[in-house]
This record gives sequence, structure tokens and C-alpha cells, in this order.
Amino acid sequence: MIALVRHGQTAKNRDGLLQGRIDAPLTETGELQAAQLGVAFAEQPVARVVASPLLRAQATAAPIAAAHGLQVESDERLVELDYGEWDERGLGDISPDEWAQWRADSEFAPPGGESLVAVAKRMEQFLAATDDEGLVVAVSHVSPIKAAVCLALGVDQLATWRMHLDLASVTRIGRRGRALYLASFNETA
Repeated sequence: MIALVRHGQTAKNRDGLLQGRIDAPLTETGELQAAQLGVAFAEQPVARVVASPLLRAQATAAPIAAAHGLQVESDERLVELDYGEWDERGLGDISPDEWAQWRADSEFAPPGGESLVAVAKRMEQFLAATDDEGLVVAVSHVSPIKAAVCLALGVDQLATWRMHLDLASVTRIGRRGRALYLASFNETA
């Protein structure tokens, strides 16, 4: 089972800004969320903790790993979608035409950034490499987690636009043989 955890709050996502590859730290709220995730996973049989190399993901993963005496492993495949020139912009600052194109075409990439399809390819590789190891906690970002959900459900990546994923939430993906399945989505309790 893979427990995909979205990182805790940063000032950028609190303020409604795209942050992509910007290496923003957690806010105090984000640090509290990370600590609560550590407690939530403390009684679960975690075999590995893997995280995006970005600071917000590493800081969210640390309490989970510490609860099990594990080290956080970094994996570039878990990094957030590259928003390119759209980094640090609010969604309202994206032109209506570009916004419509992005929501209609999974191959569309923001200027200088990456497409939903590219993120899905990374996540497909990550999920395939994470084979029957027990419970693996993977701390990532909104776009890679949504991409993994689409892969598990066997739906087009455009379905990401129909999902809401909270900060510090947990989404679980399992495997039956080679087939993925969605076990839970957006756990926040």
C-alpha cells in the first residue's frame, strides 16, 4: 500500500499562489499539520518514507519517519508540477484562454512548465517501482497525487480538475498484482 501525503501549509498556498518548484518552507500551521501526520502514522506499520526533494515535502515527511526510526528518502518523481512562468501567480492571474486550454488538454504545459501527462509519467514510474514493500508513505504535492489517483482509476488526467485535495491529506493506493486501485482519497481526520 502506498499512502500519498500532500505536504502541509506554506505561505504561498495559504495565499492562493501557484508554487510548483519554488522551495517554500512550511508555515507554523504546516508544521503542526506535519506533527499531526507523524502521530497519525505512528501506530501504522510504515516500511519506508519517501518524499519530494522540496523543503515543504521533506519537512512534512520528517515526523512520520521519526515515529518509525526511519530516514526520509528523496525521490524527484514526487516533485510538484513545474508551473514555469506561472509560479507565484494566483489562478485569477492566468488568462481565461490559457486557463481554458489547460483544463481541456492534458498535454498543455504552462509557459516554461510541464504538462499533466508529464507528471503522470513520473508517477506511473514511481508507483511501478514501489512494489509490495508494506506501507510506503510518499509525501508529495497536489498534482502528482491527483495524477496517481487518475492512474489508479484508469481515467484521463483531465479528471484532476474534478478533484479537491486538502493540505496534509492522505490518499491510499493499493496494488492487486500489477493493477492499481484507489483505497482512500483525501483523508484528513
